[in-house]
Amino acid sequence: MSGKFLLDWAIMAVSLFNVIILLWLGLMVLLNAERRTWGVWMAGGGMLMGSAFFVSHSAILGHGLHTATLGMDFWWHVGWAPVVMSPLAWYVVMLWYTGFWDRGALYRRQRVWFFAIVVLALGAVALLFFGNPLPSYWQVTQLDLSATPSLGDVPLLILVYPAYCLLCIALSLDALRQPEQSAQLMVDLARRRARPWLVAATIALLLVGLLVAWVMFWIVLNARQRAVYALYAEMALTVAGFDLAIAGLIALSGLMLGQAMVSGEVFSGKILPRRGFLRQWRSAVILAAGYGAVVGWSLTIQLRPIYSLLLSTTLLVVFYALFGWRSYVERDRSIEHLRPFVASQRLYERLLDPSNALDVEANEPFRALCGDILEAERAFLVALGPLAPLVGPPLVYPADGPSPPGSLVEIAARFDSPQTICLAVDPQRCNGATWAVPLWGARGLVGLLLLGQKQGGGLYTQEEIEVARSSGERIIDMQASAEMARRLMALQRQRLAESQVVDQRTRRLLHDDVLPQLHAAMLTLSSGEPNDAIALMSDVHHQVSNLLRDMPTVTAPEVVRLGLADALVQLVQEEWAGAFDQVTWAVEPEAKRRARAIPPLTAEVLFYAAREAIRNAARHGRGQERSRPLSLSIGIQWREELQVVVEDDGVGFSPSAATAAGTGHGLALHSTMMAVVGGTLAVESAAGAYTRVLLTLPQQL
Repeated sequence: MSGKFLLDWAIMAVSLFNVIILLWLGLMVLLNAERRTWGVWMAGGGMLMGSAFFVSHSAILGHGLHTATLGMDFWWHVGWAPVVMSPLAWYVVMLWYTGFWDRGALYRRQRVWFFAIVVLALGAVALLFFGNPLPSYWQVTQLDLSATPSLGDVPLLILVYPAYCLLCIALSLDALRQPEQSAQLMVDLARRRARPWLVAATIALLLVGLLVAWVMFWIVLNARQRAVYALYAEMALTVAGFDLAIAGLIALSGLMLGQAMVSGEVFSGKILPRRGFLRQWRSAVILAAGYGAVVGWSLTIQLRPIYSLLLSTTLLVVFYALFGWRSYVERDRSIEHLRPFVASQRLYERLLDPSNALDVEANEPFRALCGDILEAERAFLVALGPLAPLVGPPLVYPADGPSPPGSLVEIAARFDSPQTICLAVDPQRCNGATWAVPLWGARGLVGLLLLGQKQGGGLYTQEEIEVARSSGERIIDMQASAEMARRLMALQRQRLAESQVVDQRTRRLLHDDVLPQLHAAMLTLSSGEPNDAIALMSDVHHQVSNLLRDMPTVTAPEVVRLGLADALVQLVQEEWAGAFDQVTWAVEPEAKRRARAIPPLTAEVLFYAAREAIRNAARHGRGQERSRPLSLSIGIQWREELQVVVEDDGVGFSPSAATAAGTGHGLALHSTMMAVVGGTLAVESAAGAYTRVLLTLPQQL
């Protein structure tokens, strides 16, 4: 090499650093890509070619520049293959990444240049493999360039390669400066995130191309003018300095490229970066720097091979141990952050305590998720779908922050698959939220987690979004389960109370009224007054009949036998015939057919919910005006789901007034039962106008 210890050590260390970094980046692109398209293969292959070049570079440095053997000649020729192909690979990858193949403005601007570059690259490859443009390594050491194809005493490859290299890099910069606009918002966001790092890497490669061109022409010009040995002695130090500068710039471009990969998941197809990927990248950089420095030092001082092997082995073991230690530290930290989500909510104790409202404290897990794990400036957790009535109002972080956006139907419609982990949203329309994370359940979309900017302006990692999804889904399930359990316990207590009341009333009626009258009838018959006895027996019969009518009835067999529609018709005709001035039916044949196909238990729950809505209309529809006209409309229809609509034109109610009066609990309980079978119950009312109850049952049920 140059004979300068520090310079030679730096060249070898940087060369080994580039071998490790470029090899790691290439393998990570190929192994972690969601879909290995031709662009991914080109990107990963280009990095592997760069690593292969520095393998040959390190081998030549290790042998010593003065050694002209067959092995050195092999590495000399092998190293030129990636040198020729790497600029084209970088250019094609930048075109692929910036949307050149979408055939837009970028395609029209650079298509002529692209075909010219391809022709130039094919010419360089043909010249390299078939025209013997390279002198042997022995000729290089003697600065004998006469055996190669030349133009004006300048080797043809030295004329072609610099122009080809600079053109590839300059066109790559142009593509990055004005990339193609993508129809997908997330693709544009990923491109903007990675663009500064890719531009920096491309500028570093542009400087590499300029230095390579200058060194080539400088060597050719000086080779003509001076004697070989004198020239070599003077040029060795200068060439070594240029070598270090070029290798350092390539190392810098590799670092910029790696930073683009870990901060924006360039080339992998993933929208968000991964925290584990970033941690592995930092470990790889530290390993490459430490390994290159130590092994480069051992090779520069020409340490015996066994000692170099032991030194590198020890170094790898130390780095592996440090990596494992950091992994355990990160795991413990993650477990500590997740502790609020796995702590017991004491639901069992709350269920057994009738005086407890069974309010699940979801604010603390939500605060821990947004503040400690995600480090979000603001967040909203909104339940959707069948569980929304059970979950209650949205959760807001921070607690004194702005209210969540009103309608989320448009945002929810953009999520058609659980594979979409998040989407960017307009912060102006979402009260400062910039990301929407879908929360899925067994029956579809159950909620949305809206996240604002990350504190400090950073990006959420893929692991953070996955934790946010799982935690948000658990919070919704926890709240819905607790509310469902509370309602079911209230229903059970109500049924037990009603059963006890009915039982006590039956006993009282039989003991206080029926038995004495039967005894009186027996005495009357024994005294010879049959008419009075008949009257007493008739009164007893009437009381027993009323008692039987007031006792709970079992209607499930009628629903199964008649079907939902006919069972509701029979219910209205028998129990509520005189309660309404007019009853209108709108039953679609398709809905009637599908209603017969639902399971008996589900049909029973749907029937009871509809009966509760009809009973509420009959009892409360007229309010205090008993002479007010009252009409009832019942519709059963099919709209990709079974829908039962019970609507009256009565006095209506306001939800706040109904809650204050203690009414509406029956529909709340039936809403719980509908949620159990996968359906929904929604109530809409306007005071003095109408009340509408909508029961829905999804298609798959």
